[in-house]
Amino acid sequence: MVDVGGKETTAREAVASGLVRMSAQTRALALARELPKGDVLEVARVAGIMGAKRTSDLIPLCHPIGIDSVHVELQEHDKGISVMATVRTTQKTGVEMEALTAVSVAALTIYDMVKGTERGVAITDLVLLKKSGGRSGEWLRNP
Repeated sequence: MVDVGGKETTAREAVASGLVRMSAQTRALALARELPKGDVLEVARVAGIMGAKRTSDLIPLCHPIGIDSVHVELQEHDKGISVMATVRTTQKTGVEMEALTAVSVAALTIYDMVKGTERGVAITDLVLLKKSGGRSGEWLRNP
């Protein structure tokens, strides 16, 4: 594990996104909250928040950190449902892994909830979009 003891405590933020690809029919059922397992969007949102909070339990060398906020947004996409997570903290290390984990867990939850309706669902395009804070300052993904 990396020693972060000498790092400065700063406000940090990370934003990640991903896409759950599915048919238009399955997407319509999910958005209308008409799938047998229930409200896919709300369950996935809560799962993403919980995933961010448990990142250090899942990724072996991640520091356990206090998280100030997690926001998970799910939106209709022409190829499925997009997931975006924004995580903020004031710590000695960043929250990139927490944002990526939030998106991953939300996407996996969507997959779990729609797999009975459509087996061919795919999770794609998991990326860090931006991060800020700490020694390296701000980083933005080039389009």
